[in-house]
Amino acid sequence: MKLKQVKGINLHRNMKVEELFDEYKKAGAQGTIGLSEAQTIMQEMLQKDVTVFLGIAGPLTASGFRPIIRDMIKKKMVSAVVTSGANIVHDMIEAFGGHHYCGKYDKVDRDLRKKNFGRLGNVLVDFKDFEIFEKKCQEIFSNISEEKRENLSIRELLWEIGYNLDDKDSFLTAAYEEDVPIFSPALVDSMLGLQLFFFSQENTIVLNALKDMKELADMVFKAHQTGAILLGGGVSKHYILGANTLRGGIDYGIQITLDREEGGSQSGAKLEEGISWGKVGTKSRIISLVGDITIIFPLLLAGLKED
Repeated sequence: MKLKQVKGINLHRNMKVEELFDEYKKAGAQGTIGLSEAQTIMQEMLQKDVTVFLGIAGPLTASGFRPIIRDMIKKKMVSAVVTSGANIVHDMIEAFGGHHYCGKYDKVDRDLRKKNFGRLGNVLVDFKDFEIFEKKCQEIFSNISEEKRENLSIRELLWEIGYNLDDKDSFLTAAYEEDVPIFSPALVDSMLGLQLFFFSQENTIVLNALKDMKELADMVFKAHQTGAILLGGGVSKHYILGANTLRGGIDYGIQITLDREEGGSQSGAKLEEGISWGKVGTKSRIISLVGDITIIFPLLLAGLKED
């Protein structure tokens, strides 16, 4: 058996990120069997004829990922985005002039409640921004023709919102401008879903999630190869992998999560588990990383080599 020797990681001042990844290849632990392998897979996936699905769980936009998602869409690095409703809401919050603030994990939440702030880990949101959000949502919904509102897919709704936002930094606007579909199968489970419900009490609006499934399935069937970049798990991850059972599973996959597999959850399951369900191909290039997305993913993107 031929073994690869672990060598020391050599660092120097003003080192480029791609140089750091070259050093990771010499290392052990998650350095080589994690970051380095993930970077290699991502590089290959983005250079080949691969339909890439970006899955985003949780509220990463509130943690500073808005420009990352926007740029990935603008640069055509992804063919479609599947995200939680929370990421959409917090993109809209900033598009309407709101902000997210750095707090602490040990903030006293009773005090935050009195001061009208909500907490997402160590990120704080002023409830006043949600008041503006509510008003703007109702205006945008009203701007959509009633004929469209009678049978609207979630993707169509999100493109309508992106069209109506006046913010070049919004990933919803970028998706509309670049014709990149954004799917959000659990959209109703968000503040945007609540606003849709309020609007529906006096107006016609019907969301047809099956139209989204048809559009997603068509993308999967037409693809030469498919890949998934999964930032977290949950519904976003399963929606992408579930659709790819239609073609025998994804060909490339990168997952980053802090969840563990012992509980049997979708979020903690390694991509290898998907092979048994036909969500991941038996010969696929995949890697599952355990760690903080906000630390790992920017490093992976920064470490990509230019064509």
